[in-house]
Amino acid sequence: MPAGVGSGEQQQRATMSSSQDSVLTEYESDSSQTSKLLKKFKETPFVPIGMAGFTLVVGYGLYRLKHRGQMKMSLHLIHTRVAAQGFAVGALTCGVLYSMFREYIWNPKE
Repeated sequence: MPAGVGSGEQQQRATMSSSQDSVLTEYESDSSQTSKLLKKFKETPFVPIGMAGFTLVVGYGLYRLKHRGQMKMSLHLIHTRVAAQGFAVGALTCGVLYSMFREYIWNPKE
């Protein structure tokens, strides 16, 4: 093996190792799970809204399962699934539009 190849690989591994260490120490600086979760919610506020809405729609659908009348169970479950997915996709779409608006209109980078 040529002499220059080994040292280049070692230098690349050292660079990768130091970049990984900096990412890990930055990640571990917020030690509590609650602070990590709150930070993530501040970065993308519509994801938890979508998750909560999905959970509420599914919960309401399960509650209404008892009082569905003559509707077949499979049809009721399909309607519940479609409503829950629609809420989640709608919240994610609003989140993407919000982040695009925030990035390109409020704080445009020129």
